[in-house]
Amino acid sequence: MTLALAEAEAAAARGEVPVGAVVLGPDGAVLASAGNRTEATCDAAGHAELLALRAAGQRLGSPRLAGCDLVVTLEPCPMCAAAAGLFRIRRLIFGAYDPKGGGVEHGPRIFANAGALHRPEVIGGVREREAAALLRGFFAVRR
Repeated sequence: MTLALAEAEAAAARGEVPVGAVVLGPDGAVLASAGNRTEATCDAAGHAELLALRAAGQRLGSPRLAGCDLVVTLEPCPMCAAAAGLFRIRRLIFGAYDPKGGGVEHGPRIFANAGALHRPEVIGGVREREAAALLRGFFAVRR
């Protein structure tokens, strides 16, 4: 989570919503990390999770990341949660909960749906206060 928080801080410094993500291999080694890049790339799908998952898939040469873990500072949105399922990650670890835009513990609860293709282990609330403080600070300046 430390690296994911650093990615989130770097994203905030670039003017992006401060969300960071890291993909860990089965041995715990970092395969990829990323921060949000929606503004820089003019891409609404430039979420940290998608960028990190794609980079890890490229690095491993596979669209499936079986045995890999996704660590992210914010509860993934429905799009990113669905992508994590498609990548077949083993475990999803996230920091702050997102009651408005989350797709795992809130909203559509992607992995709880009967039609979910894959259900990773989910661990939420890891370093939640730090992750939430980054987001609150970022938006407080803009409102």
